[in-house]
Amino acid sequence: MADEAVPAGAVGPLDGITVVTLEQAVSAPMCTRTLGDFGARVIKVENPKGGDFARHYDDVVNGLSAHFVWINRGKESVALDLKSPAGMAVLHRLLAHADVLVSNLTPGTTAKLGIAPADLAVRHPELIAVEIDGYGPGGPLSHKRAYDLLVQAEAGACAVTGLPGAPAKPGPPMADVCAGLYAAMSIMALLYERGRGRHGGPASVAVSLFDTMTELMGYPLTYTQHSGVDQQPWGMGSPAVAPYGAYPTADGHTVVLGTTNDREWQRFARELLGRPDLADDERFATTPGRVTHRAVLDAEISAWCARHELAYVQSSADAAGIGNSRFNTPSEVVAHPHLKARDRWRKVETPYGPISALLPPPVISGYEQPMGAIPALGEHTAAVLAELGIDGQGEETGKNTDPDTDTGEGVAT
Repeated sequence: MADEAVPAGAVGPLDGITVVTLEQAVSAPMCTRTLGDFGARVIKVENPKGGDFARHYDDVVNGLSAHFVWINRGKESVALDLKSPAGMAVLHRLLAHADVLVSNLTPGTTAKLGIAPADLAVRHPELIAVEIDGYGPGGPLSHKRAYDLLVQAEAGACAVTGLPGAPAKPGPPMADVCAGLYAAMSIMALLYERGRGRHGGPASVAVSLFDTMTELMGYPLTYTQHSGVDQQPWGMGSPAVAPYGAYPTADGHTVVLGTTNDREWQRFARELLGRPDLADDERFATTPGRVTHRAVLDAEISAWCARHELAYVQSSADAAGIGNSRFNTPSEVVAHPHLKARDRWRKVETPYGPISALLPPPVISGYEQPMGAIPALGEHTAAVLAELGIDGQGEETGKNTDPDTDTGEGVAT
């Protein structure tokens, strides 16, 4: 937490913003959870028959899916059958009160439902319409389903991850997560623009996983574009700099050491390894030379690390001003002392009891993100319908004042 005490009930920057979302899996849920972290109200519209399919990836969190728990806290779940006219009528009533609609449905689905950005510009002209898809419109792949692995492979990320001859998918779902964050950032920019009175009327955002992943591939694509060379993956290393990698220590751990420039290399060789001969060797004087002869350097560094315990290697590296870290497994990160010392864990309620979850990365003066509960499927349907003037039997209560009215018959409550 920040040094200053966080006022109870502190209002977030997006307080008063309502986001309706038609989302599955990771990309759109990451977008909307991020908006919720900043204080927006997020209403998650789910199919009554199972809801977001990420709910069912596994059941390791007291019967809940780890994916779902990670990116769906603090949302309100409303179960609507959008294949029925009544369900769509209720959705439109929700949109009449909303600021943003986020979706990541299969290609063409929003158009079939009549809620593509062009449709919303007519019916809900003040709404910001956001679509996250796989490949973006207008290309030969636009029709395809897209999952994180598929997009990472298509964008070349798997070719620069792993080892030569053994490509791998980067562990975290980079395409999904970053597409969601780009979408959230775009929404905030549009809300800011509107708040300053500089734009009115329809606004839309389109973010594709493929465009996001090719942006993240900026360095290897730029390198290849101008050199004609496809860089090979280097496992726990880098094709661009050396030494930069993972080395086993005498006590069975693995230390990660790295340099990014010639001055650091001089300190690495002279002060950490105690090897002025390596520092003076012309083969290693520049980054390109060290990259060319990385095998020689790695052998020397590996032999030195193998003679020393992790604590000694890290303290010596710190003293020499050399970047270093410990190679950790997920279970070691869960118990990481740095997270504990900085009070990064919070209790989050779920339908099956409380769990621990990490605070989001931004540390904001005077505000702590609301770590709301994980919703059960349809948990908030009745309450949200009541706000719209519809009772539990789908009948009008007379409280609704919207001209775009219909009963909630067929809506799951």
